[in-house]
Amino acid sequence: MGPLAVDLRKTYVYRDYLGWDDGERWELIDGAPHNMTPAPSRRHQEMSGELFRQFANYLSEKPCRVYAAPFDVRIPAGEEADDDITTVVQPDISIVCDRSKLDDLGCRGAPDLIVEILSPATAKKDMKYKFNRYERAGVREYWLVDPMANTVMVFTLTADGRYGRPEIYAEEEQVRVGIFEDMTVELRSVFRE
Repeated sequence: MGPLAVDLRKTYVYRDYLGWDDGERWELIDGAPHNMTPAPSRRHQEMSGELFRQFANYLSEKPCRVYAAPFDVRIPAGEEADDDITTVVQPDISIVCDRSKLDDLGCRGAPDLIVEILSPATAKKDMKYKFNRYERAGVREYWLVDPMANTVMVFTLTADGRYGRPEIYAEEEQVRVGIFEDMTVELRSVFRE
């Protein structure tokens, strides 16, 4: 953490996270700190921007809201106070339909849909640690965007609270957004070079 001293055996909480002022972006997953540097690549930014644009256009007159990183999502394990939360993430895109979860700090609780764009530095975290945490928290739909393969894996929460087998979409396809009745995302424009 740059000038910050970190004991990797220690569990950190949101109160600690708020005090980290080293000019870098961090996430906490079950108390473990994860540095988010280096900054996202140009292509990552373009894909994130296009996904955000499509979601924002669809949601412009609807009650749900879409947010792009950096946007803190605090995922409590139970009823603990904000200061004691051990999972704080900054998904590439978050859609929140329950406005009571929103405050000036971001979102407290599970967003309805989260999109993570994979990179070599974040793939393991996104596909394992965040996947498990989002599933436990009840994120209804989780998208993993792979810029190398130009594919999107969509995981949907089943009735038993688990993510089922993913639907996989290629760049020439449209993704039907499961949390909305009539929205699709055009992947051709997301993966456009």
